[in-house]
Amino acid sequence: MSQRTATISRTTGETEISLALNLDGGGQAAISTGVGFLDHMLTLWARHGLFDLSVSARGDLHVDEHHTAEDTCICLGRAIDQALGERRGIVRTAHSFVPMDEALALVAVDLGGRPYCVVQAEFATPRVGQLGTDLVFHLLESIATHGRLNLHAQVLYGRNDHHKVEAIFKALGRALDAATRPDPRLADAIPSTKGVL
Repeated sequence: MSQRTATISRTTGETEISLALNLDGGGQAAISTGVGFLDHMLTLWARHGLFDLSVSARGDLHVDEHHTAEDTCICLGRAIDQALGERRGIVRTAHSFVPMDEALALVAVDLGGRPYCVVQAEFATPRVGQLGTDLVFHLLESIATHGRLNLHAQVLYGRNDHHKVEAIFKALGRALDAATRPDPRLADAIPSTKGVL
C-alpha cells in the first residue's frame, strides 16, 4: 500500500490553514489553531487513532471561534479523503466505545464514500473552554462531509461536557484507525460489492 499522507492548505477571507496528515503514523500531533479546546481534541484524536497530524490555523478569532474551528475540520476531512485515495484494501467500517470518567461515547464510521453524519449528544453548558458546544455537531459533520464518510456519534451518558466531547473525539480516532487499516484478505480490492466507492 502506498504512503497514505495528505497536505491541505485553505485560505479564505476568514482563515488561513495548513494541515498535514499521515494515516500510518504513531500518534504525533502539533496543533495550533488558537482555540485551545479544539487543539486538545485534535491532539487526542491523533493520539488515539495513531495518526500523525500537524495543523497551523489563523482565523478571525476576534469574531468568534466558529470559522477557525469549522475550516480546520473541513481541512481534516479533505486530508482523510486524500490520504485514503481509492480506498482499496481497507477494512472500511469500524466502531469504538470510549469511556471518559462518567461519560461513555460510541462512534461508528463507514469509509464507503457516502457522506452522512448523525450526532446524538446533549450538553449542559454553552461552552467548553473557547469552543461552543453547539459547534461540536457541526465540526463532526464537516469532517464527515469532506472526508466522504458516514459518521455516527452518540454520547450514551455523562455529566461533564468536557468528558463527553473528549470521549467522542477519542472514539472517532479509534474507529477511524480501525476502519483505515489495510485488510490483508482484501489485498488491493475495493471493499464494496459495487467494485467502486
